[in-house]
Amino acid sequence: MTTTDTGRHQAPEEPVAPQRVWAEFRDAVSLRTVGLIVGVLLLQIGFILSYVGAFHAPTPHRIALGVVSASAPAAQQTAGQLSAISGEPLAAEAVADRATAEDRIRQGELSAALIVDASSTTDTLLVSSGGGASVATAVTAVVQQAEATQQRTVSVTDLVPLQSGDARGLTGFYLVIGWIVGGYLVAALLGVASGARPATPRRAYFRLVAIVPYAILSGLAGAFVVDQVLGALTGHFVALWWLGALVVASAATVTMAFQVLFGVIGIGVTVLVFVVLGNPSAGGAYQSELLPPFWRGLTDALPNGAGTDAVRHLVYLEGTGITGHLLVIAAYVVVGAVIAVAASHLRHRRTVTGHAA
Repeated sequence: MTTTDTGRHQAPEEPVAPQRVWAEFRDAVSLRTVGLIVGVLLLQIGFILSYVGAFHAPTPHRIALGVVSASAPAAQQTAGQLSAISGEPLAAEAVADRATAEDRIRQGELSAALIVDASSTTDTLLVSSGGGASVATAVTAVVQQAEATQQRTVSVTDLVPLQSGDARGLTGFYLVIGWIVGGYLVAALLGVASGARPATPRRAYFRLVAIVPYAILSGLAGAFVVDQVLGALTGHFVALWWLGALVVASAATVTMAFQVLFGVIGIGVTVLVFVVLGNPSAGGAYQSELLPPFWRGLTDALPNGAGTDAVRHLVYLEGTGITGHLLVIAAYVVVGAVIAVAASHLRHRRTVTGHAA
């Protein structure tokens, strides 16, 4: 008789049946989990495709350029020649005089202006780094090349320079990203804490109300950091504060709407909209005039781009031309809130009806 060292019998271990292992694996990794993993993989691929697709080959497209010359016909002729450059990097137009050109640059209507000096071989190019640093660089390169073909040179004057704390003109872009991240994270946190889909319409209202003070505080914090703490964007504290509150509210309400509609998957949809599509099309590193058509078309349609351009116009371009951007951001707030509430009411009604049946 075989015994252990202690003198007791030791029963042999029974092999685990393959069916049992497979059942346990299926229980640990459900089809729903696999679906979520596939969704994450698709988001990852979309992230790479979107960012690399937007930024790998920035090409100027119809940058607004004014042309000033002592002779109106000469200005029109030069504008036509510049607009006819292969690939249409410029959309040039004749402008009456230098003062008008400067005013339109400061208003954001023109990205640059070429002042032609018929009595010399050197012309002057007025640019606006504050209106878009990458655009200023691109238009300078195109005009210099065009001037060289005419045996002319060009001197560059930055009419709207960047603030000293905003060396590359990216502060506004990162500020808006921070606001948007805060917006969708707070909505996602409310969903994780109490369920992605509010149990009742009343709770949906409570979540929307909770977003308001957060958005106000978040807008204040962002403006305080870039203005008072870092000195990156100064002189527009209050305007940036309330713009930030609006941007945060747009991201939060849209995230909540996606969660009510799709549950946990709604967070992934939010990432798709605001991160995968929104950030590369926002006009941060490269303004919309340098982006491929797909991303260029999204710039003004999403809060990322609308917010980034609104910051740029508030700080550098006298606040002109931001009404449309504010309306876009506000529309996301309103539509997101309406969808969240309506979907919550509909879901609650179906639940009550199902229990009654």
